[in-house]
Amino acid sequence: MRQNWRSRFSGAPEVLLPRWLATAAAVALLLPVCGFLPDAAKPPVEDLIVTAAPVNLPLAALDGGERFPRGAQLLRIAAGKAQPLVPGFAATADANLSFDGQRVLFTGKKNSSDPWQIWELALGDGALRLLYAGTTDAIRPLYLPAGQFVFARRVATGFQLAVAGTVNADPMANIDANAADTLTQISYLPGNAIPEDVLADGRILFTAHFPLGEGTQPELFLVYSDGSGVESYRCDHGRGRWGGKQLTSGDVIFTHGETLARFTSPQAHELAVAAPRAAYSGAIAETATGDWLVSTRTAAAAHYALAQWKPGSPALHAIYATAQEDVIDPVVVAARPRPRRHPSTLHPWDYTNLLALDARLSREGDLKTLPAAVRLETLDAQGHAVVHGIAPISSDGSFFLQAPGNQPIRFALLDAKGAVLRQEHGWFWARGGEQRICVGCHTGPERAAENRVPAVLLKSTTPADLTGAMKPEPSGDK
Repeated sequence: MRQNWRSRFSGAPEVLLPRWLATAAAVALLLPVCGFLPDAAKPPVEDLIVTAAPVNLPLAALDGGERFPRGAQLLRIAAGKAQPLVPGFAATADANLSFDGQRVLFTGKKNSSDPWQIWELALGDGALRLLYAGTTDAIRPLYLPAGQFVFARRVATGFQLAVAGTVNADPMANIDANAADTLTQISYLPGNAIPEDVLADGRILFTAHFPLGEGTQPELFLVYSDGSGVESYRCDHGRGRWGGKQLTSGDVIFTHGETLARFTSPQAHELAVAAPRAAYSGAIAETATGDWLVSTRTAAAAHYALAQWKPGSPALHAIYATAQEDVIDPVVVAARPRPRRHPSTLHPWDYTNLLALDARLSREGDLKTLPAAVRLETLDAQGHAVVHGIAPISSDGSFFLQAPGNQPIRFALLDAKGAVLRQEHGWFWARGGEQRICVGCHTGPERAAENRVPAVLLKSTTPADLTGAMKPEPSGDK
């Protein structure tokens, strides 16, 4: 069981090659890669930014590992020629362009002994700003509207999402130089969360393991910029998916590794993308003409190369490749639409209120037996699951409870004898001050609530307090 909660206000040590980049730039060329057609497509007129790396492990961060164990460098490609985007750095990666197309957020190491840090580059004059310099790695920075940015920061429990900067009254505001002074953690998992994109509606698309915090399969999730409203993008969990990027159409394109797929608004499940057969590294970019820029290879021993593909056409067309590096994560240098701002309505509480309308409902099959109670579990300091409290379930399957905020939580449904009828195998969180409602247990976004007042609220509008009144006990599970 996994709750599909919605916010009620929602609409190994590293070895770097010191100067490998000079070699990479020298051998970089426009050339046909096996299976590509080099002359049947017009290259994009916009400049591009890519990451070039001798070794690229796109899912390593999900296990807390290093994605680029032999370093990486950002290259700017103009008129078929590549130059280092940030000369003088030991390593750079993860370019994200500002909405006006004038600046680039990236993660970098000025010196090989540094952790990954968050920097910003002005494309016009080359000015650099260090925006976040922690003692541990910080990766995958993404611009948010109104002067903020989100990134993944390594903490004791793994990479967690964090937002830097306070919301500016001006939605066009740039990131303040002191943004890191107002850092807010927005994910709370016994695992890793890696940001992928900021969607047009302001939500952050991120990758984590499914079940959330416990599994081994990469999956795409959503969360608002204040950490509220975390949920799966879609509930048709199957093959691992990652590398999600949103197109101008609103569709989200992602990869399973050997194929591409999409999420589109009218469908509650993913749709296959009929793309040429190849291995896809992950994130794509969309050109002004609607073509896609993808990183692909046609043999396991080959390096990923940058290709252009017109959706619906039968072939990929080579854009850029090097002999010794993977070329990944393309970014088009052009202005782009600014996402909507998310107006947070978090209350100044350290707890959250959670209302379930009917705990019997689930995509896994509705329960025929009415659960008698719901058990709340959390994690102790050693990472063990413990029981934090038990609350009754009303005759219509509804329950209303108060839970601790800003920490991993999960539920188990119990019968009258205390036996488990159904339980979550992963974790989720709710922010302190958040109020959330779910239709049922992992019901999926397509299932609407019944038009009636939940029985639990007819008894009392005061939630059952499970914030710590009961002394936590071992749950019996890992």
